[in-house]
Amino acid sequence: MNQDEVAINSHHEGPSREKIPFFIFILVALLIGAVCGHLWHEKLVSLPFTPDSLKWISDVILRLLRLLATPLIFSAVLASILTANITGKKAGRLMWLLMSNTVVAITIGLVVANLFQPGNHLSIPMEKNSAPDKEPYNIWTHLLDSIPADFISPFQKNDIISIILIAVSLGIAMRVLKTSKNDQIVKSITAFEMGLNAIFQVSITVLKWIFKLVPLAVFAVVTRIVADKGIEQLLVMGYWVGSVVFALFLMALFYVLRMMITARVSPLAFLKGSREAFAMAFGTASSAATLPVTYKCAVENLKVKHENANMGIMVGGTFNHDGTALYEAMAALFIAQGLGMHLEFQQQLIIVLMAIIASVGAAGIPEAGLVTMIAVFKAVNLPTEFIPFLLTVDWFLDRCRTTINVMGDMASTVILNSKD
Repeated sequence: MNQDEVAINSHHEGPSREKIPFFIFILVALLIGAVCGHLWHEKLVSLPFTPDSLKWISDVILRLLRLLATPLIFSAVLASILTANITGKKAGRLMWLLMSNTVVAITIGLVVANLFQPGNHLSIPMEKNSAPDKEPYNIWTHLLDSIPADFISPFQKNDIISIILIAVSLGIAMRVLKTSKNDQIVKSITAFEMGLNAIFQVSITVLKWIFKLVPLAVFAVVTRIVADKGIEQLLVMGYWVGSVVFALFLMALFYVLRMMITARVSPLAFLKGSREAFAMAFGTASSAATLPVTYKCAVENLKVKHENANMGIMVGGTFNHDGTALYEAMAALFIAQGLGMHLEFQQQLIIVLMAIIASVGAAGIPEAGLVTMIAVFKAVNLPTEFIPFLLTVDWFLDRCRTTINVMGDMASTVILNSKD
């Protein structure tokens, strides 16, 4: 194993060895919530409080997640720009591959969600203060309002788009300054990076504590929905799972076709050579833990050069989250449909923009989809209180989209290698 491979293994830590997998707690919370909600719905129990009184549980947990979303996304995006080894013509080609893949993934997700309308089978209660704004939506006004007028306000208001704009601007400026001949400036940038990493690690530690409470949010949301609309609301989640899996299948098909056309690689040879990485991705639900296996499959099975594997796998592991971006775009439409809210075309463009930007750097965040989904929902004024409802089936969909993330890394690396 060469030094670059050692770096891959040391840079990414595998999933923690827990005695009981986290998704088991989610499933238990789902089961208990479904039973309690059904008893309430059928009026089989009489209690001095109502299911709506449980709303505070999910509200508190989501409020804490929103609190951490700001420093996490800011530090993750900024760190990704600072640390990514993306220079030269080949790096530009790779970035085009990754960004175009992500745009296609989000487009596929939105098209499938609009055609299948899985959320129409869902009926979830909406608070009065969650009602959509009746004024026409203007994307240009939205984007103009997102341009920060000062540095403090976006963080006070938790305006994710503005925060990301600040992170991108600072990241680009700091990359330029890192090449300065002034040693004092370089030392200052290095010190800032160390402080940024400290903020990120502290936020991650607190985030792990909050995630322990997420099953309680699942219980509260499921109980409320089942008590109000009946147990059928859980059964129709099958439409949601089917829609997402179909969209991910279309994305996998796109990877194969693009590779056939541009790299002249046989789909069977690619799938056979990558199967270990795909199995690892599905089993662990972690593209970071799968990186060493992905690297091995690319170099040994698909005969990719080490330098191309280093660039494609490492950079792809940071910037390429097509499955996650596709899922988050579909999730926004799914919840909007379930609430009876219509997202206009311009709002869906904002979802595309946010899903692309929020996916950058998300690899370093545990349960990244949950954190960045808050950003996507907030961008189009969707109530985030129903995000825990998606977690009832997320333990399975997370494995599916992680497999697509890894497949995107592999396909992009093979295409990049074919240009040499």
